[in-house]
Amino acid sequence: MANTTLDKWIFPKGFAWGAATAAYQIEGGWNIDGKGPSVWDTFTHKGGDRVFKNQTGDVACNSYALWEKDLKCIKQLGLTHYRFSLSWARLLPDGTTSFINQKGVDYYNKVINDLRSNHVEPMVTLYHLDLPQALEDRGGWRSEKIVDSFDKYAKFCFRTFGDRVKLWLTINEPYIVSRLGYEDGVLPPEVKEQGVALYQVAHNMIKAHARVWHSYDTLFRKEQSGLVSIVLYSGWAEPFNPNSVDDKAASERYLEFMLGWFANPVFLDGDYPAVMKSRIQNLSKSQGLSSSRLPEFTEDEKRMIKGTADFFALNYYTTRKVSYEESTCFGPSFLGDQATKESTDSSWPVMEPFWLAVVPWGIRKLLKYIKDKYNAPAIYITENGFGQKDPSPLEDVQRWSYYRQTLTEVYKAISEDHVDVQGYFAWSLLDNFEWIFGYDVRFGLFHVDYENPDLPRTSYKSAKEYAKVIKNNGLIGPDQFGVSA
Repeated sequence: MANTTLDKWIFPKGFAWGAATAAYQIEGGWNIDGKGPSVWDTFTHKGGDRVFKNQTGDVACNSYALWEKDLKCIKQLGLTHYRFSLSWARLLPDGTTSFINQKGVDYYNKVINDLRSNHVEPMVTLYHLDLPQALEDRGGWRSEKIVDSFDKYAKFCFRTFGDRVKLWLTINEPYIVSRLGYEDGVLPPEVKEQGVALYQVAHNMIKAHARVWHSYDTLFRKEQSGLVSIVLYSGWAEPFNPNSVDDKAASERYLEFMLGWFANPVFLDGDYPAVMKSRIQNLSKSQGLSSSRLPEFTEDEKRMIKGTADFFALNYYTTRKVSYEESTCFGPSFLGDQATKESTDSSWPVMEPFWLAVVPWGIRKLLKYIKDKYNAPAIYITENGFGQKDPSPLEDVQRWSYYRQTLTEVYKAISEDHVDVQGYFAWSLLDNFEWIFGYDVRFGLFHVDYENPDLPRTSYKSAKEYAKVIKNNGLIGPDQFGVSA
């Protein structure tokens, strides 16, 4: 149990203090030592201003060659846990086990072994947006065949690394992959089949996750004693007008379409939220379609999906005010299905990217919501952070204050709301390739100098302060933060 005295807020014993990264965003080495191309290699190499200044992850932080520098940063922070992702295309260049790239295996073995020898627990993500291009060419996440491909890849990873990895994450942010890759079309594979493709992709991702969980449960859990989950992205939603029945319903619907879309099947009953099913069914009918655009799970699939997570993995960044708004567009769309409009409060500070309004109290409300709705699961906050625009100051006092405020809210969720939060992972260990924002947005606890070919890492003030929190297992003293904890 967390405990507090004046200016001393101590987290539960054994609390996991981490930082997170993802393969494409830090590794570089995009075409060396046998690695195959991913959809992000293809996407960034097309140019055409898809990414800020047509930047790519070809080199990024060059962590493939400079892992020891990353390890030094991890040790400097005193992390108990480090979250990173495996590059599917580095291990299996064509996405299948027909050819295994031993140099990729060697790289991740070194990362895992170095972490463990330094008493840092690895938390490993199997899929963080970088699908092998060879699988995309065969239909990618739109094809149900991906379920089998992902399961074979996962079993290979469990066999190869599972003796030393006890915390596994299957898919990072299926909401973001589906919405931005297949509805808005701003991420690979740039599909804009509105109101259709994203639901099919999400359907396949949920089934792929569940299949992998069962594979681990059946074939590996007894010997390896690890845990498996899926990483869900969600913000918090407040009704724009707290006295409006429509806005209250809209904010609840907003959460169901973002979080419940994936959490309800996995953590509750194996199926989509009722409001999603009814709205999309009715709108599909009014649009002249013979069946709903939201695919249906069979009864066997519902049983297979239900309960396929050993903990709740949450990525939280921001909060929105939500109002009711029916779409003026007749055709299918995700926003039309949701019938909401989101906005921010003018009092909320905004960091980078432009969408990141800083709302620390939102994480506490969301944690309480998850506890109440999803049967009080153990929760790891697998990502949370605040970006700065390049060039960014090393004395990032304001950014650290946001971290401190957020950690205070996490503490309150544990101590006052009795939420079983077991860990917190800052995004990110390093400044890195921030997807379509390229290197213009810096989320790192460590600054990376991209102008220097050696890519030196230098700690921000945030890193030094976070290291104190980790050392103390909590927030201690007003001087550390400039204000009382």
